[in-house]
Amino acid sequence: MIAAADLAALPGALAAHLAISTAALLLAILVATPLVLLMPGRPWLRRSVMGLASVVQTVPALALLALFFPLLVLVRNLTGLPVPSLGLLPSLLALALYALLPLLRGGAGGLAAIPESVREAARAIGMTPWQRLFQVELSLAAPVVFGGLRTAAVWTIGAATLATMVGQESLGDLIFAGLQLQDWRQVLLGCAAAAGLAMIVDAALGQVETGIARRRLRPSLIGLALLTLLGAGVSGWWMHSRPSSDVKPVVIGTKTFSEQYILAELIAGDLRRAGQPVAVRSGLGSGISFQSVAAGGIDISIDYSGTLWTQALGRSDPMPRDKMLAILQRDLKAKYGVTIAARLGFENAYALAMKRETAQRLGIRTISDLVRAAPQLRLATDLEFLSRAEWASLQRVYGLKFARMRAFTPVLMVAALNSGQSDVITAYSSDGALVDADAVLLVDDRAALPAYDALLLVAPGRAALASNLARYEGRISVGAMRTANWQADRPVDKRSPAEAARWLANKTGLAP
Repeated sequence: MIAAADLAALPGALAAHLAISTAALLLAILVATPLVLLMPGRPWLRRSVMGLASVVQTVPALALLALFFPLLVLVRNLTGLPVPSLGLLPSLLALALYALLPLLRGGAGGLAAIPESVREAARAIGMTPWQRLFQVELSLAAPVVFGGLRTAAVWTIGAATLATMVGQESLGDLIFAGLQLQDWRQVLLGCAAAAGLAMIVDAALGQVETGIARRRLRPSLIGLALLTLLGAGVSGWWMHSRPSSDVKPVVIGTKTFSEQYILAELIAGDLRRAGQPVAVRSGLGSGISFQSVAAGGIDISIDYSGTLWTQALGRSDPMPRDKMLAILQRDLKAKYGVTIAARLGFENAYALAMKRETAQRLGIRTISDLVRAAPQLRLATDLEFLSRAEWASLQRVYGLKFARMRAFTPVLMVAALNSGQSDVITAYSSDGALVDADAVLLVDDRAALPAYDALLLVAPGRAALASNLARYEGRISVGAMRTANWQADRPVDKRSPAEAARWLANKTGLAP
């Protein structure tokens, strides 16, 4: 049975998904149409444009979305213009580029397939080039042109689920949260909604294609009516589901693991009880999360001192915990306008972990002990660890070399350890799965990894929010957080992030 909270999130995610997909497809059509019309008689243009579009298509959609973030930041820095680097704009540009190749191939291929004898006949009866194009050529090319359009539409709707990773609301919010929490009903809901959307759009465009190809008005009108009803129905459902308050919601951003979802629900519950509308933007990448709060795209985020030290400040020098926090408070405010509203009281540090039995058998207690055995062992990491400064620091300080390294989503790393697919994992000290895995954290005896105190960050200009969040200062222990995480992560008797957040509020005395 689908949870009520997931159903409540569906209208907004569906509306945002349809909007960004439609906008990206229209932008791609605006770019592709003049190029297609210019290609006949210009083989050099066709080769060049098709080659560039093919190169773009070889880039994975997620990588294309991610690449627009630094590109837009560079444009903003060079021009001084307030170019948004997160959310709508990078998603729109990346998805439009991704849709170009099928549009170009469909349009150019359809026009190229028209027999020259047909064009000669049209010229013979005195048709102008534009009359030939709109009254003869497009009608004959319609099946191929619309085949490209339908392919572009389906690809765009599918790829739009990945826009979640750059801060754009979409059905990917449900899918990525469900994958992390192993809530397959939530994953199924997001996937089914995206698939249903693609199928309806494809069917509607198919009707329009049939009407144009057969020169019949009725099928085209049916297709356009279906698209109109889809847009109106999704928009109406979203408008009806929105809170009645006119107050702008506070937006809480989360990264892609359970702890973030639980803490976001904890804070959201507090704010809602105070009468403040709240929206949660889930599934943000680590760097995207901080950039979003710094740019004001979200109002509150949960981050970690070590991550901010290396990513936001670009530092790798070791620093005592209290001094690091003081520098972060000063420099984040001065450089980005971001306020540290509270230190939550627990640390979610990166660590290396092994099964207790394996560590005891090999005599490994510290990372220094691990160095001699690492060449015969397999390492499983999260998706971003091997590109982070922390991994570079471990290599620099310890010189670790493993027989094999493989990346997993965070929730699957412990599963890889339990199943014997890995011998060592990059764990988190507050990871709930460690409660049941009989794993030990190896001691970082040379202090290669920085402290990772959990912090609440508030966007520039939201001082009132910072004062409201001060009550969280030092209230959550690592034991309480680990247990709450396990409630959301465990394979049986699983609790939702909202239920785990209510337990955590009661456990820590944060409940009203």
